[in-house]
Amino acid sequence: MMVATLTLVVLALAMAAYAWRRNDGSLQRGVDAGWLTLKRNLPLLLLAFAIVGYVDVLSPTQLIETWIGPHSGWPGLVIADAVGILLPGGPYVVFPLIAVLYKAGAGIGPTITLVTSWAMLALISVAFELPFMGWRFTAVRWGLGLGFPILVGAVVRILFG
Repeated sequence: MMVATLTLVVLALAMAAYAWRRNDGSLQRGVDAGWLTLKRNLPLLLLAFAIVGYVDVLSPTQLIETWIGPHSGWPGLVIADAVGILLPGGPYVVFPLIAVLYKAGAGIGPTITLVTSWAMLALISVAFELPFMGWRFTAVRWGLGLGFPILVGAVVRILFG
């Protein structure tokens, strides 16, 4: 069992035990809320994992190595930055997809750039950020953050590449 899975099992069991001890119906409400979340997200998860499976089987390793491989240089980091910005979805979609690209020949620098770019600049987050923070904040954050994933990837490539 993976450490993350074991951690989640321990947390879920501890919360369930606490909810049961409260004896106020929170155990059943928690199970119901979890079930609704699973029903809402299961189609997305299934589609995401199907896409990851197809990318794994169909990914052209030669192309991945050329564009974002260990020897792709600065262009590979820029491509990884752009791809990271465009990656859709949450961690349950993005991390398996990036792992497939890494296994298919992406270099560690571009892979770190992908993760950092997605985490900092994913386009999907702009839809949530704009209404709350406004255009000025978003433009400043993007302007300052756009080159950061490339810098991180370059440092990683130098240190670990």
